Amino acid sequence: MTPDLPSKRTILTLASSPVNEARLRLDKEVREIKTALRLAKYGDRFSLEQQWAVRPDDLQDALLDIEPEIVHFCGHGTGVNGLALENEMGTVQLVSTDALARLFKLLTKHVRCVVLNACYSDVQAEAIRQHIDYVVGMNQAIGDEAAINFSKGFYRALANNKTFEEAYEFGCNAIDLQSLPDYLTPVLKKKNE
Repeated sequence: MTPDLPSKRTILTLASSPVNEARLRLDKEVREIKTALRLAKYGDRFSLEQQWAVRPDDLQDALLDIEPEIVHFCGHGTGVNGLALENEMGTVQLVSTDALARLFKLLTKHVRCVVLNACYSDVQAEAIRQHIDYVVGMNQAIGDEAAINFSKGFYRALANNKTFEEAYEFGCNAIDLQSLPDYLTPVLKKKNE
């Protein structure tokens, strides 16, 4: 059972798909998260906040203003080079793994879980888990449909009163149930493990 939490649990989605990268169905992913929450038994206990075309400057503003319990990044990852956000022109601006880890170090009072639904993001997940209880990253490239299905399964389970660990398993299973090969791509990293 999940520990006592505020009456409304806030999820912040940070979506970024720079114009000079392959197009991702981030709109579909967020719509599926909203639908999963709406249809779940305890979905009304969640508030879904959204930030689109995220730039590095937007990160601090959104995280400080919204104070989410769960941060969900959807977009492109590059492994050791970081996550791909957007610059003023809408093209890629990478944010390093170390900068992200230092940012989440400042947010431990309210962020409990980070989902990095981006290719090769297990590098960032490993760094962020030093500060945050639960972090999901991807250990290789992940297809758009698999990423969307993971999100749907993860948030459906959370909104049905499952723990973060159980929600992770439901997310992986949601990929597997669609016969997609990426069900082993998401990895859960826990603080102090």
